[in-house]
Order: sequence, then C-alpha cells, then structure tokens
Amino acid sequence: MKDLRDEIRRPKKVRAVDPIKQIFDENNYDNVILYDAENKPIEFEQVALIALDDSDKMYAILIPVTPMQGVEEGEGVIFAVDEASGNLDVVNDQPTIDKVLSAYEALIAEGDDEDKNK
Repeated sequence: MKDLRDEIRRPKKVRAVDPIKQIFDENNYDNVILYDAENKPIEFEQVALIALDDSDKMYAILIPVTPMQGVEEGEGVIFAVDEASGNLDVVNDQPTIDKVLSAYEALIAEGDDEDKNK
C-alpha cells in the first residue's frame, strides 16, 4: 500500500476559476469569486446575464454573499462583462444601470408569463 501521508499533508494547488467563464456557463451554479483592491476575495451569487438591445455589451447582475462596503445586504452589483479581454467592470452609470434592471425585470416577467401558459 502506498504511503499517502506526504501527499495529504502537501497543500493542494488551488485551481483559479475564471469568473468570466463561470458567468457565461449556463450550467454553472457555483458562486463567483472576485477580488477587491486589497486582493481579498469577495463571493457573489450570479443573478442574471443581460444583453441590451442597443449595445453589444453583456452585463452580469451579481449579489455579494461576502459583505461588501457600500452595498446593502441583498443588493446587487452590475458588472459590464468583456469576454474578449476578460474584464469585469462595475457599472456606475445610472442610465445603464436602469436599462439593465429594466431588461432583467422584462426577463422575469417573460418567465412568469411562460409559467402561466404551461
């Protein structure tokens, strides 16, 4: 029998998960981990990925599971997602936030209508 003591004690390499791939993976149900300016992890639950009709950008609505300064509990954060560059940028532009939230509400309403028609 092989002695596993050294292997068990040796720290395992943690494979970094690409948050962009997670966000675009419709079969992913794991929380997304991002890092703040101090390189501390912040865990988010993904709510939705939104494409706006008047833009070629995608937007992710994420709710911090880890407390985050400036964000109330249960409040979401909207990120512009650039799949090509791998960037996630917080959206602070109120008109864009309003468009993303309107599109999200329309998706919810559409889902509710589909449920009623079943």
